[in-house]
Amino acid sequence: MCLGVPMTVVESDGFTALVSRGPETRRVSVLLVGAQPAGTRLLIHIDSAVRVLDPDEAEAIDRALEGLAAALDGRAFDHLFADLIDREPELPAHLA
Repeated sequence: MCLGVPMTVVESDGFTALVSRGPETRRVSVLLVGAQPAGTRLLIHIDSAVRVLDPDEAEAIDRALEGLAAALDGRAFDHLFADLIDREPELPAHLA
C-alpha cells in the first residue's frame, strides 16, 4: 500500500522543494504542481508533490494518519474522527 502524506513547503527553486513534516525534511519534485511558496501544504507521494492541499483537507489527512498511528499503538483515536462518529456512511454522488 502506498500513502500520500501532507508536507509543508520550506523553500522551492521551481523544480524541487524542501518540505517538512514534524522532524522530517526532504527534497521533492514539484514538476506536477509547479513552484509553490513557503507554507503551502502539498500531498507528497514517492518524493513527488502530486497535489496542492487546502488547509482543511491537509488537517483531515493529518488527523487520519494520527488516528491510524494511535489505533496501531492501542491508544484512543475516536476524537480524531469526530466527523465520522454517529453517522451513516455516505456514497459519493457518482455512486449514489
